[in-house]
Amino acid sequence: MNLAELTATAALAAFERGELTSRDYAAFLLDRCARHEDLGAFIHLDPDAVLDAATEADEIRATGQDVGPLHGLPVVLKDNLDTADMPTTAGTPGLRRNQPKKNAPLVQSLVDAGAVLFGKANMHELAYGITNNNEPFGPARNPYARDRIPGASSGGTGVAIAARLAPAGIGTDTGGSVRIPAALCGIAGLRPTAGRYPQQGIVPISHTRDTAGPMARTVADLALLDGVIVGGPLEVSPVPLKGLRLGVPRGYYYENLDTTLAPVAEEALRRLKDAGVTLVEADIPNLQELDEAASFPVALYETVVDLEKYLRDHDIDLDFAGLVAQIGSPDVKGILSSLLGDGAVSEPIYRAAIEKHRPALQAAYAEYFKSHGVAAMIFPTTPLPAAPIGDDETTKLNGQDVPTFFTFIRNTDPASNAGTPGLSLPVGLTKDGLPVGMELDGPVGSDRDLLAVGAALEAVFPPMPAPKL
Repeated sequence: MNLAELTATAALAAFERGELTSRDYAAFLLDRCARHEDLGAFIHLDPDAVLDAATEADEIRATGQDVGPLHGLPVVLKDNLDTADMPTTAGTPGLRRNQPKKNAPLVQSLVDAGAVLFGKANMHELAYGITNNNEPFGPARNPYARDRIPGASSGGTGVAIAARLAPAGIGTDTGGSVRIPAALCGIAGLRPTAGRYPQQGIVPISHTRDTAGPMARTVADLALLDGVIVGGPLEVSPVPLKGLRLGVPRGYYYENLDTTLAPVAEEALRRLKDAGVTLVEADIPNLQELDEAASFPVALYETVVDLEKYLRDHDIDLDFAGLVAQIGSPDVKGILSSLLGDGAVSEPIYRAAIEKHRPALQAAYAEYFKSHGVAAMIFPTTPLPAAPIGDDETTKLNGQDVPTFFTFIRNTDPASNAGTPGLSLPVGLTKDGLPVGMELDGPVGSDRDLLAVGAALEAVFPPMPAPKL
């Protein structure tokens, strides 16, 4: 049995058949973590605690008791999800000693299902960026090219899963922070419909836009985690490909793609067409304008309010200004410091974004799916593959300097603001060996249908080779 390549569902099946113990599996993964510590996947990892929890899981299983659907499975958590037995730092010095009194409800649902909490993953500081070049805790490194970013802010979770240090995990996504690292690390990631998962006990950016999301190497594993979190079915059946209609919005999402990424995306579309999928080329009118009007006014305004509330609720002796004063990453400090002064978003601008612009964006999405009769739209998750570590402000796209943050979130941000579900799937490697992801965005509330579409498409795309570590 190749333990490194076990998916979450395969590992659980091996536990159930008695072919593998949770402790042996955890010990194997911990050894890999130690050998590949340079990847910077974790902020907190206690091997003794993991082995104790895995041993306890084996002992419970040996008694013949009924066990939960994740019993004994190691699951890695982004370090902005509250955990009672581990610190929750959100990757920032001001929260180094933040020891929550209880698990976030989402984390508790995993524990109740029998999961072994496998450490806290590295992240972009306070989740405010997409490179995971975290100054206080060190960068997370892409396992396909250690000098490249893994994407963020859930970069450590992406690294751990792609590098076969853990089979599955949970990240969070405000503007692309599950889907971007999934794409750049060659794994799958789901941003659920806004409000589908409980948000309590998660260090916030924006209560309107934030959501946790599962990350894994297969759609089946995403469906399992999603089902556990919402208390629903744990499996999905792939939809028939013949007759499936997918929108291809070339007018925004396919513009100025990296020349090494574009052929991989087009090959993915060709495979779908050959498999019987009907590709409907259609755009959302004025998408960029709609998105920009609803995007940052909401996130920047709610950041101050929501972080202040988190600090109060957790009895942390800091206010927003005190937290910002200790930020170590220059890009994050620059953005959040501006909110203390002239960069603060006014109440009228925020209200217009929430009450006028966001509903207009949501209506445009709903009309797109309805008028074109498509189950989802499909496009490259990011316009370019992983950038070099250190390209924090600008990076190169087809020989031109472009803003790193805004370029990487270009394709993921609109769905974040509309609150629709998005699923990133790995579809291949560039000629330079860097992963490429394609995203499926579906109507609000279509999460399980989207996973069923993803399960069908997954079988069409070539298997993603493991990184050569």
